[in-house]
Amino acid sequence: MNRFATLLAHHQLSLQRGRVETLQINVGKKCNQACRHCHVDAAPWRTEMMEAATARRIEDWIRQNRPAIVDITGGAPELSEHFRSLVEVSRDAGCRVLDRNNLTILEEPGFEWLPEFLASCHVEVVASLPCYLEKNVNQQRGNGAFAKSIAGLRKLNQVGYGMTHSLTLVFNPLGPTLPPPQAELEEDYRQALWDNYAIRFTQLIALTNQPIARFAEDLRQQEQLGCYLDLLATHFNPDTLPRLMCRNTLSVDFQGRLYDCDFNQMLGISLGAKPDRYLWDVTPEELDGGSIRTGDHCVACTAGCGSSCQGALQEVRSEAGSAVVGHLPKLVPHPSAKDPA
Repeated sequence: MNRFATLLAHHQLSLQRGRVETLQINVGKKCNQACRHCHVDAAPWRTEMMEAATARRIEDWIRQNRPAIVDITGGAPELSEHFRSLVEVSRDAGCRVLDRNNLTILEEPGFEWLPEFLASCHVEVVASLPCYLEKNVNQQRGNGAFAKSIAGLRKLNQVGYGMTHSLTLVFNPLGPTLPPPQAELEEDYRQALWDNYAIRFTQLIALTNQPIARFAEDLRQQEQLGCYLDLLATHFNPDTLPRLMCRNTLSVDFQGRLYDCDFNQMLGISLGAKPDRYLWDVTPEELDGGSIRTGDHCVACTAGCGSSCQGALQEVRSEAGSAVVGHLPKLVPHPSAKDPA
């Protein structure tokens, strides 16, 4: 049973694609990390990466159709040999470009060029930092990940990110809970990162963990997957539907195949009824008004405040005593805290 489709039917709602605004390109599954919450199952040992011919055809599509936003993701997208070219072609076409950056890639040997390159191309960095507490980040991403993330943030700050260039941080809960209200969490992050590390950022977005891939497997082993899906379905919020990313985002994989969203991509749920539909075979106009394929996992995008690659879809304050909203410990200022400049 498709829980999401059942919820739509219960509320007498339907879901169709609107105008394509964002082309989200997943260049492959190779990453320098293997995070427990990763919905891509990305890891250092993955070999699935975009080939040159595919990259060139995607770049041709970008030149011709000029989407408002090109969102480059992975894995660690910077590991792709075509990352620079995709960025430069997209910027030349007048697109806003987003780099889904895991921060630790900035500490890898051979990537010293990356901060200056991103800044020179005015790329908007969307950086994963699942918590402002070292223990939580290391638990989710591996020992030493937090220190590398802080070092990466400092490098981005040094070239203007968080000031003249957009630096968005991404939070997701450690376990099977809904994230706290985004605005309140942003203030906690801002205080912690400035007081303890003198780090600036532009905004924070809060994502709900998707019940797929590695995170879903962890929940199965703990016999919590059903409970988590029930939690998400119970907190279904119909007001989030107009802003769901599947309505205006076109997701393309490392082979050029199309999906309604990155999560459908990881589950192999292709765009439309026809499998193996490729980016270069469609135009944005012919997708407008089309149907969107859904599954159980879609309840994650519509629970509570909602969740998308752009963060919460509706900002609401947490209710006192809520048992389902994730909360972080109170902050303790670092002894070397300084006032913001």
